Amino acid sequence: MFAPVYLDWNASTPLDERVREAMLPFLGVRFGNASSRHEYGRQARDAISRARQQVAAAVGAHETEVVFTSGGSEANNLFIKGAAAMRQPGLIAIGATEHPCVREPAHQLQRLGWQVQELPVTAEGTSDVAAAAALIAEKRPALVSQMLANNETGVVNDVAALALHVKAAGGLLHADAVQALGKTPVSFRGLGVNALTLSSHKIGGPIGAGALVLDKRVELQPLIAGGGHERGLRSGTENVAAIVGFGLACELVTADLASRVQHMRDVREVLEAGLSALGARLFGADATRLPNTSYFAFAGIDGETLVGKLDRAGFAVASGAACSSANPEPSRTLVAMGVEDGLARGAVRVSVGPATALSDVKRFVEVLRETVTALRNLSAVSA
Repeated sequence: MFAPVYLDWNASTPLDERVREAMLPFLGVRFGNASSRHEYGRQARDAISRARQQVAAAVGAHETEVVFTSGGSEANNLFIKGAAAMRQPGLIAIGATEHPCVREPAHQLQRLGWQVQELPVTAEGTSDVAAAAALIAEKRPALVSQMLANNETGVVNDVAALALHVKAAGGLLHADAVQALGKTPVSFRGLGVNALTLSSHKIGGPIGAGALVLDKRVELQPLIAGGGHERGLRSGTENVAAIVGFGLACELVTADLASRVQHMRDVREVLEAGLSALGARLFGADATRLPNTSYFAFAGIDGETLVGKLDRAGFAVASGAACSSANPEPSRTLVAMGVEDGLARGAVRVSVGPATALSDVKRFVEVLRETVTALRNLSAVSA
């Protein structure tokens, strides 16, 4: 079977074999409902409790602050909609480069009388803390959501600095840390946030599990009501196998974080040396970034076209544009950074992982060189 070299680790990660082994009993003989009072139920409940401890330990939280969800999107929605439902309509401020699962629920609140304001970013794509502080002091938003690390550029935001201003203004601060966990240290207490979103499948765990780490003093209205699971914040019979896998994945990525980060950084340095030699524009290059992410474009070359050709050549990478055949749009992140639309439409993201081989990245650079040259020659002929 044709299997391209995987260079899209920010989208999803392969399931760690150790995680798979830990999950298997809960897909077989340990099939109990965690709400049941018999032995089968107790096995499931104990497994969930263990996973809750592992997730909490990964971000320096207390196990009672972990609310399991189906993933990062649900966790983000739970905080934004749940916190808004417990308050009078006011202002919610979100980062200009937030993921759609933060941006869209925030804008949905406008139907309920909430106002939405975007916090500005610098030309490198990082949160402009000084400008955000001025806005927060003047408008005093009730809710603020600022991602810790951007999924496209990999830039890391100074959420801890922002937290001081949000707290002084009497607001609640949420951070989407989905991309950050496993690539940089993440501390719930150190960031000073009221809520933090995590996702399993970004760290070698299964798809279908995530968590909202929530300060217990913050009241939320649940998105899903019913049996009172997860302290009443997320009803529904728990996906025990996925939760078990998520817990172990958290333990594994934090246990060897330093070596993982060093490997990814070493691989990325080789990649970006090659990109520089090819004349690529690297976005967020001068900002603090995750060690695994490179977001780039070549002037005059369409990103979707380049991604398709690289896929056929044996390399799985991502386009930065949210495109449809009827309405191709440039990356909202790059537009917020002030990148012109034409170049933004050419954006391509390469994200490596702890299993990415240096030899594969070197070969990718060579194939990229050949592909870019061919596209440029084609453009010259067409002109």
